[in-house]
Amino acid sequence: MTFETALTGLNAAAADLDVTGNNIANSQTIGFKMSRAEFADIFASSNLGVARTAVGQGVRVEAVRQQFTQGQFTFTGNTLDLAISGNGFFQVSANGQLSYTRNGAFTLDRDGYIVDANNRRLQGFGVDSSGNIGTGSYTDLRVHTGPVAPRASSAARMTANLQSGTETPTVTPFDPTNADSYSFSTSTTVYDSQGRAHLQSFYFVKLPDGPAPAQPNQWAVYSQLAGYPDAPSGPNVVTFNADGTVNNIDGGPTEVTYNFAAGLAGSPLAGANDLTITTDFAGLTQFGTAFAVTELNQDGYAAGQFSSLTVEKDGTIFARYSNGQSTTLGQVMLVQFPSQENLQQTGDTSWVETFASGAPLRGQPELSGLGSVQSGTLEQSNVNVSEQLVRMITAQRNYQANAKMISTQDQMSQEILNIR
Repeated sequence: MTFETALTGLNAAAADLDVTGNNIANSQTIGFKMSRAEFADIFASSNLGVARTAVGQGVRVEAVRQQFTQGQFTFTGNTLDLAISGNGFFQVSANGQLSYTRNGAFTLDRDGYIVDANNRRLQGFGVDSSGNIGTGSYTDLRVHTGPVAPRASSAARMTANLQSGTETPTVTPFDPTNADSYSFSTSTTVYDSQGRAHLQSFYFVKLPDGPAPAQPNQWAVYSQLAGYPDAPSGPNVVTFNADGTVNNIDGGPTEVTYNFAAGLAGSPLAGANDLTITTDFAGLTQFGTAFAVTELNQDGYAAGQFSSLTVEKDGTIFARYSNGQSTTLGQVMLVQFPSQENLQQTGDTSWVETFASGAPLRGQPELSGLGSVQSGTLEQSNVNVSEQLVRMITAQRNYQANAKMISTQDQMSQEILNIR
């Protein structure tokens, strides 16, 4: 009897050593989670239960349970090295076969998909044609490294102060080549349909107040594109209130639509589409301070080449381009389980769903109890080598004790055999 009992102890101690050895061996494995051997005693029982005088029959390994504590971070500087701070797993797919991992060492394959070392594709939420992230379904995340097309300017906004008390120019009519024919000027860069840059200039001419019923506080605004006027050519009249705020332009809203024709002889737009830009002048003022332009923005841009990739804490992936633009490519998805300890290990620091783990709950990082995504960082193994060495010594002593028990039983058996 004692032989069998001690043998179960030897097997249990050996299993404990195996688990400890596996933990130590993976102490440098990215995303590895250490295991703990759990034991239970053995009793012989019948349908009437266990007798009060029954002696146990040893020990057995009840479970080898994962410990999903947070590992320390190592900063790599590589954008696609991702770590999860908090709860959750990355979901990866190999030809539709889903698995879950905390190892975020990802790269791009030749087709632009984000993959791990086993060529499994990272999955997340894609974007629609408008660049909005859709969280209804998930897909393989892909990075498009091609150029971004140009965008023709179509809207602009100006915030500026036209100094009150400015004298009417002495030279008439308005001539953009003669600075004495206008009061102030400013310009901004706009883009045509081919992404070529052009300089759009604005000229402000203080109009004379004149006798009644002429209105005071009026300015004429001219605009030209690289020396070519808008069509139809002519000024727009801005009227200010007595408190210096803008009242109207040409008696209507404070927006002016400029049309620059590409078909004019010598036009800088030759070969491109006509350029139509609606400029909002609601930010104009007429105060006593000096002329100043504090805002002159437009929405066009030139073509750009892919320059870099960034991943935000909420998992959003942005592609950045040489023209200063950025495009949303998708969002990394995180997955959690009702009982992550019951996930099944499949190797390569990956797990798969089981009935005991519960169904996966997918969501956006930083929401619904999920952790955040740290770019340029990898999560190290959560194995504490010092702790494992102590466990190894304990398991070794247990093994020695059970071996000693077998030796003692052998001596007792020998004594019985020597009775005469």
